[in-house]
Parts: sequence; C-alpha cells; structure tokens
Amino acid sequence: MAISLAKQQTISLDKTAGTGLQQVRMGLGWDPEQPKGLLDRLLGGGKIDLDASCILLDASRQPVDLVWFRQLESKDGSVTHSGDNRTGEGSGDDEVIQVNLERLPFHVSYLVFTVNSFTGQTFEMVANAYCRIMDQQNRELARFALSEKGPHTGVIMASLSRSAEGWNFTAIGKLSRGNTVESLLGEAGEAVAAS
Repeated sequence: MAISLAKQQTISLDKTAGTGLQQVRMGLGWDPEQPKGLLDRLLGGGKIDLDASCILLDASRQPVDLVWFRQLESKDGSVTHSGDNRTGEGSGDDEVIQVNLERLPFHVSYLVFTVNSFTGQTFEMVANAYCRIMDQQNRELARFALSEKGPHTGVIMASLSRSAEGWNFTAIGKLSRGNTVESLLGEAGEAVAAS
C-alpha cells in the first residue's frame, strides 16, 4: 500500500518496496480547475500545461544533467521522459519520468523532480495535482499531493537520494515562480540541502 507523504517527510524506497529496486517511475497528474464562466472558456480556461522535469545532481548538489520536455532523455540514457501533456485532461498520470537506478551513473547522488507551468498559468488554476513513485512492477510506493494553491508557477516536488542502504524519497513541496526547470536549478540544490 502506498504511503501518502507530507512536506519534508522521507521514506526508504527499498524498505517500502520490499525488494531491491532496479527502476522507478515518477508520475505527475493534475486536472485544470473548471472554468468559472464563458469568458474563462473563451480565454483558454480548462487547459493547463504543466511540465514534469528531473534535475540530476552530484554529491555537492550541483546539476549534472536535465530531463524535461526539451530533452526527453539524460545523456547516459538512465532517465527518460514520457513527453509533454499540454492539457492535464484524462485520468491517471499525465507525464511520467522513468529512472533506471542500475544504469544511473554513480556520481549522481540526487534526482530532483519539479513541475512548472511553461505558459505562466498559476497553481490557482490547477486541481488534484500529485506526484507519485512506482516500482518496476508498477506498484505505487509513495504519493505526495501538490494541493497548495497560489500565484506560484513551479514546485520543487520531491527528490530521490542515494544512501548506503538504497534510495530515499523525500516530499519537498517548495513553491517557486519559475516557469521552466532551467529557472529552478539553483533552488533545487538548496531544497535538497534543506530537506
């Protein structure tokens, strides 16, 4: 059974999975807030373009690679992105980032998962947002609700961190004004250090 996490809560994914993890998937899901009236619908209300991304950091929390809608695979091929969903319509995960933990270079100590509104729509227009981690058998291990409304356009959602015992998952939930993953590079390292 999946564990629902609060901000700054950490779990051991290896212990939760009960087996050695080889791969994980981070799923991001959301729905657009329902348009309030005819003007909202005419101005494009009802569609929200959120983008899931992954920042690969070294032990010093410095970026070594990015995976996002403009680069769907890490340079070494260990992290891949499902592609851009521009509406949030439908049920289930809207964007997925797959991580092959066995192929991940050893100098990568952290994977930081972010979400941004590329078009600048704020999270006041987003409903039912979440991120979740699944194992290679597609079992959900942990879930973090991104329910905080506000004028922010980005969230540093969560991180995976390498430890001697395996991989840990931390719910971060740091709000940001950045609308691309590139604008969150400095904040990502700081958020990991604070968690």
